[in-house]
Amino acid sequence: MTRVLLRAHKSPFAVASAAKTLTRNLIGNNVGNLVFSQATYRLLSTAGTRIDARRLTGLDPGWVNERYDRVVVPLADAFRRSFVDELRELTRLIDRLTIPVTVLGVGCQGPLSGRIAPSALDSEVTAFMEAVLARSATVGVRGEITAAYLRRLGFGADVVDVIGCPSMFLGGPALGLKETGELTPGSRISLNVSPYVPRMAAVALDHAARYPGLTYTAQDHLTLGLMLRGHYDATTPGPAGAPTTLDHPLLRDRRTVFPLDPATWLRHLAGQEFSFGSRIHGNIVALLAGTPAVVLAHDARTLELADYHEIPRLELREGTPVDAMALRAGADFGPTVAGHPKRWARLLAFLDRQGVPHVYRPGESPAAFDSRLAAVRYPPLVRVGDRIPPWSA
Repeated sequence: MTRVLLRAHKSPFAVASAAKTLTRNLIGNNVGNLVFSQATYRLLSTAGTRIDARRLTGLDPGWVNERYDRVVVPLADAFRRSFVDELRELTRLIDRLTIPVTVLGVGCQGPLSGRIAPSALDSEVTAFMEAVLARSATVGVRGEITAAYLRRLGFGADVVDVIGCPSMFLGGPALGLKETGELTPGSRISLNVSPYVPRMAAVALDHAARYPGLTYTAQDHLTLGLMLRGHYDATTPGPAGAPTTLDHPLLRDRRTVFPLDPATWLRHLAGQEFSFGSRIHGNIVALLAGTPAVVLAHDARTLELADYHEIPRLELREGTPVDAMALRAGADFGPTVAGHPKRWARLLAFLDRQGVPHVYRPGESPAAFDSRLAAVRYPPLVRVGDRIPPWSA
């Protein structure tokens, strides 16, 4: 039996209420984190593998070495200043491990130009990469912007594999989109928003007024707190017009929902005709559910993932016109679907190079994982008005 420690904010099979999800931050600030960790868990769920999914903070390296055969670390945009403390802690842990470590899907945060300027973060990233590569053949990164950044730090193509985000492979090698036809103002449209991006405030207000069939599918813990407690606990106020107050039309008119788990998120988006917005995983989940989606790329991390997976995208710059019907009419999903098998093969080649057993090897299957997941009953979508009492804090 191979024993794997998987970095995740919670197990795919764990059920948690909205209150528990919020107070314990079981989504790691963004429910999108649960999608790539679940996709990785599914990939690794062979008959001979036992997986423990948990956060990697505060662990004794000796305990990890004794208990596990491998550590697998799916990450998002971990090369960023706001993540530096956790990145440093991960480096300290990995430095003291004597077992293989596999990192996949890591990326950098930067401007839409993709140019990552030298900074104090470089030394932290270098230390992390050196620690991982002492225990791994290569590191799997999200896209070409991150690969170029790492080349500048001295890590070339021999130790860096561009594999995209594991979330896009939640369903394995298959990816298909339904035919939805032309949109109308009354069409079922899902909008996803990064509330801190100023340009998205105007997009949200404009579409709330012009598209009565539109729903805001929120993802971040601050908005979950707003829906459950009535206030948005950001250290700085959001841009004017952002959906960060209960009097915003998308919240006031109960047109906002929040999925606590990938399963309910997928079901919700499968019932939509189109998805768009600045959240990369909000649009990835839509595609996984068969619903056409367009990314409003506002930084390097959203841009490089959209480009790698050939997801239709619009660079969100000041003054760029944004309209849901125009986005849908101009989107070509042919490359997204046609290129998926090639990208899938690249991911499996990465896992094989790492020596990581997976469910798409001969004699293996994801059926047991899928059956177990289907039996779980997750909480429904959170809606405005689903309040929790103050003593739950």
